[in-house]
Amino acid sequence: MQLVVARIGRAHGIKGDVTVEVRTDEPELRLAPGAVLATDPPSAGPLTIEAGRVHSGRLLLRFEGVRDRTAAEALRNTLLIADVDPEELPEEEDEYYDHQLMDLDVVTVDGAEVGRITEISHLPSQDLFVVERPDGSEVYVPFVQEIVVEIDLEEQRAVIDPPPGLIDDRAEIASARRAAEEAAEEGAGNAPAEGSSGDEPKRDQD
Repeated sequence: MQLVVARIGRAHGIKGDVTVEVRTDEPELRLAPGAVLATDPPSAGPLTIEAGRVHSGRLLLRFEGVRDRTAAEALRNTLLIADVDPEELPEEEDEYYDHQLMDLDVVTVDGAEVGRITEISHLPSQDLFVVERPDGSEVYVPFVQEIVVEIDLEEQRAVIDPPPGLIDDRAEIASARRAAEEAAEEGAGNAPAEGSSGDEPKRDQD
Protein backbone atom coordinates (compact mmCIF):
# COMPACT_ATOMS: atom_id res chain seq x y z
CA MET A 1 0.00 0.00 0.00
CA GLN A 2 1.30 3.45 -0.90
CA LEU A 3 0.75 6.31 1.53
CA VAL A 4 1.60 9.99 1.31
CA VAL A 5 4.01 10.75 4.15
CA ALA A 6 5.06 14.32 3.37
CA ARG A 7 4.82 17.23 0.97
CA ILE A 8 7.93 19.14 -0.03
CA GLY A 9 7.85 22.86 0.72
CA ARG A 10 10.24 25.65 -0.09
CA ALA A 11 14.00 25.35 -0.49
CA HIS A 12 16.09 26.15 2.58
CA GLY A 13 19.57 27.57 2.12
CA ILE A 14 21.75 26.98 -0.91
CA LYS A 15 22.85 23.34 -0.48
CA GLY A 16 19.67 21.55 -1.54
CA ASP A 17 17.76 21.30 1.74
CA VAL A 18 13.96 21.54 1.60
CA THR A 19 11.28 22.03 4.23
CA VAL A 20 8.61 19.34 4.38
CA GLU A 21 5.04 19.22 5.59
CA VAL A 22 4.92 15.95 7.51
CA ARG A 23 1.87 13.75 6.92
CA THR A 24 2.81 10.75 9.02
CA ASP A 25 2.87 10.07 12.75
CA GLU A 26 6.20 8.28 12.35
CA PRO A 27 8.54 10.69 10.53
CA GLU A 28 11.53 9.09 12.28
CA LEU A 29 10.67 5.87 10.43
CA ARG A 30 9.17 7.02 7.13
CA LEU A 31 11.50 9.99 6.57
CA ALA A 32 14.76 8.57 7.90
CA PRO A 33 18.07 8.82 5.98
CA GLY A 34 18.26 6.03 3.43
CA ALA A 35 14.50 5.87 2.82
CA VAL A 36 13.55 5.65 -0.84
CA LEU A 37 10.27 7.38 -1.62
CA ALA A 38 8.07 7.48 -4.68
CA THR A 39 6.73 10.87 -5.71
CA ASP A 40 3.70 12.59 -7.13
CA PRO A 41 4.34 13.65 -9.85
CA PRO A 42 6.24 10.43 -10.64
CA SER A 43 8.74 12.32 -12.81
CA ALA A 44 10.25 13.95 -9.70
CA GLY A 45 11.37 10.67 -8.15
CA PRO A 46 12.07 8.29 -6.73
CA LEU A 47 13.96 10.29 -4.11
CA THR A 48 16.40 8.90 -1.55
CA ILE A 49 16.73 10.81 1.71
CA GLU A 50 20.37 11.63 2.39
CA ALA A 51 19.97 13.61 5.61
CA GLY A 52 17.35 15.20 7.82
CA ARG A 53 17.31 17.69 10.67
CA VAL A 54 14.92 19.90 12.58
CA HIS A 55 15.33 23.66 12.21
CA SER A 56 13.10 26.17 14.02
CA GLY A 57 10.50 23.48 14.62
CA ARG A 58 10.37 22.32 10.99
CA LEU A 59 11.81 19.19 9.42
CA LEU A 60 14.41 19.75 6.73
CA LEU A 61 15.42 17.00 4.30
CA ARG A 62 18.20 16.67 1.78
CA PHE A 63 17.92 14.18 -1.09
CA GLU A 64 20.67 12.40 -2.95
CA GLY A 65 21.56 14.25 -6.13
CA VAL A 66 19.90 17.51 -5.06
CA ARG A 67 22.82 19.83 -4.45
CA ASP A 68 21.65 23.41 -4.88
CA ARG A 69 18.74 25.71 -4.24
CA THR A 70 17.51 25.60 -7.84
CA ALA A 71 17.18 21.80 -7.79
CA ALA A 72 15.53 21.91 -4.36
CA GLU A 73 13.02 24.57 -5.43
CA ALA A 74 12.07 22.43 -8.46
CA LEU A 75 10.75 19.81 -6.02
CA ARG A 76 8.36 22.20 -4.30
CA ASN A 77 4.84 20.77 -3.72
CA THR A 78 5.98 17.25 -4.63
CA LEU A 79 4.29 14.56 -2.53
CA LEU A 80 6.49 11.90 -0.94
CA ILE A 81 5.01 8.40 -0.96
CA ALA A 82 6.08 5.38 1.09
CA ASP A 83 5.26 1.71 0.55
CA VAL A 84 3.57 0.39 3.70
CA ASP A 85 2.42 -3.14 4.46
CA PRO A 86 -1.38 -2.83 4.95
CA GLU A 87 -1.15 -5.35 7.80
CA GLU A 88 1.47 -3.31 9.63
CA LEU A 89 0.32 -1.65 12.86
CA PRO A 90 1.91 1.14 14.91
CA GLU A 91 4.07 0.06 17.83
CA GLU A 92 2.22 2.17 20.40
CA GLU A 93 -1.26 1.26 21.63
CA ASP A 94 -4.04 3.67 20.60
CA GLU A 95 -2.03 4.87 17.61
CA TYR A 96 -3.23 4.47 14.04
CA TYR A 97 -1.93 4.90 10.56
CA ASP A 98 -3.78 7.32 8.33
CA HIS A 99 -5.05 4.56 6.04
CA GLN A 100 -6.74 2.87 9.02
CA LEU A 101 -8.71 6.03 9.79
CA MET A 102 -9.68 7.02 6.28
CA ASP A 103 -13.37 6.55 5.44
CA LEU A 104 -14.39 5.80 9.03
CA ASP A 105 -17.93 6.90 9.86
CA VAL A 106 -17.96 9.64 12.50
CA VAL A 107 -20.77 9.67 15.05
CA THR A 108 -21.33 11.50 18.32
CA VAL A 109 -21.56 9.69 21.66
CA ASP A 110 -25.35 9.92 21.45
CA GLY A 111 -25.38 8.24 18.04
CA ALA A 112 -25.89 11.28 15.79
CA GLU A 113 -24.26 10.96 12.37
CA VAL A 114 -21.57 13.53 11.64
CA GLY A 115 -19.99 12.30 8.42
CA ARG A 116 -17.01 10.41 7.03
CA ILE A 117 -13.27 10.96 7.47
CA THR A 118 -11.80 11.98 4.12
CA GLU A 119 -8.39 13.26 5.22
CA ILE A 120 -6.08 13.42 8.21
CA SER A 121 -4.27 16.73 8.47
CA HIS A 122 -1.01 16.65 10.44
CA LEU A 123 -0.44 20.12 11.88
CA PRO A 124 2.52 21.15 14.06
CA SER A 125 0.25 21.45 17.12
CA GLN A 126 -2.09 18.49 16.58
CA ASP A 127 -3.72 16.17 14.06
CA LEU A 128 -7.15 16.90 12.60
CA PHE A 129 -9.80 14.71 11.04
CA VAL A 130 -11.29 16.31 7.94
CA VAL A 131 -14.88 15.02 8.06
CA GLU A 132 -17.21 15.31 5.08
CA ARG A 133 -20.79 15.77 6.20
CA PRO A 134 -23.80 14.33 4.33
CA ASP A 135 -24.51 17.73 2.75
CA GLY A 136 -20.98 17.91 1.33
CA SER A 137 -19.64 20.46 3.82
CA GLU A 138 -16.58 19.75 5.94
CA VAL A 139 -15.89 19.92 9.66
CA TYR A 140 -12.48 19.67 11.33
CA VAL A 141 -12.23 17.46 14.40
CA PRO A 142 -9.06 17.57 16.55
CA PHE A 143 -7.73 14.05 17.06
CA VAL A 144 -7.36 14.33 20.83
CA GLN A 145 -8.62 11.96 23.50
CA GLU A 146 -10.98 14.52 25.02
CA ILE A 147 -12.93 14.73 21.74
CA VAL A 148 -12.30 11.45 19.90
CA VAL A 149 -13.37 9.03 22.61
CA GLU A 150 -13.32 5.79 20.61
CA ILE A 151 -11.88 4.35 17.41
CA ASP A 152 -13.61 1.11 16.45
CA LEU A 153 -11.88 -0.37 13.43
CA GLU A 154 -14.12 -3.45 13.38
CA GLU A 155 -17.24 -1.30 13.16
CA GLN A 156 -15.40 1.23 10.99
CA ARG A 157 -16.40 4.22 13.07
CA ALA A 158 -14.97 7.01 15.20
CA VAL A 159 -17.02 8.19 18.17
CA ILE A 160 -16.61 11.83 19.17
CA ASP A 161 -17.80 14.00 22.04
CA PRO A 162 -17.49 17.46 20.48
CA PRO A 163 -17.69 20.62 22.58
CA PRO A 164 -20.35 23.20 21.64
CA GLY A 165 -19.20 25.15 18.62
CA LEU A 166 -17.17 22.39 16.99
CA ILE A 167 -20.11 21.07 15.01
CA ASP A 168 -22.67 23.58 13.76
CA ASP A 169 -25.86 21.90 14.92
CA ARG A 170 -24.48 21.45 18.44
CA ALA A 171 -23.53 25.11 18.48
CA GLU A 172 -27.07 26.06 17.46
CA ILE A 173 -28.54 23.85 20.19
CA ALA A 174 -26.23 25.35 22.80
CA SER A 175 -27.07 28.88 21.64
CA ALA A 176 -30.80 28.18 21.78
CA ARG A 177 -30.46 26.69 25.25
CA ARG A 178 -28.55 29.72 26.52
CA ALA A 179 -31.18 32.04 25.02
CA ALA A 180 -33.95 30.10 26.76
CA GLU A 181 -32.12 30.24 30.07
CA GLU A 182 -31.55 33.98 29.75
CA ALA A 183 -35.22 34.54 28.88
CA ALA A 184 -36.27 32.52 31.94
CA GLU A 185 -34.01 34.60 34.16
CA GLU A 186 -35.38 37.85 32.77
CA GLY A 187 -38.92 36.59 33.32
CA ALA A 188 -38.14 35.94 36.96
CA GLY A 189 -36.96 39.51 37.38
CA ASN A 190 -33.51 41.04 37.52
CA ALA A 191 -33.59 42.40 41.09
CA PRO A 192 -31.34 40.48 43.51
CA ALA A 193 -32.99 38.66 46.39
CA GLU A 194 -32.96 40.38 49.81
CA GLY A 195 -29.66 39.76 51.54
CA SER A 196 -27.89 39.04 48.25
CA SER A 197 -25.25 41.29 46.77
CA GLY A 198 -26.34 40.47 43.24
CA ASP A 199 -22.71 39.61 42.38
CA GLU A 200 -22.81 35.91 43.18
CA PRO A 201 -21.56 34.03 40.12
CA LYS A 202 -24.04 31.86 38.26
CA ARG A 203 -23.46 28.11 38.24
CA ASP A 204 -21.95 26.92 34.99
CA GLN A 205 -24.53 25.30 32.75
CA ASP A 206 -23.78 21.93 31.24
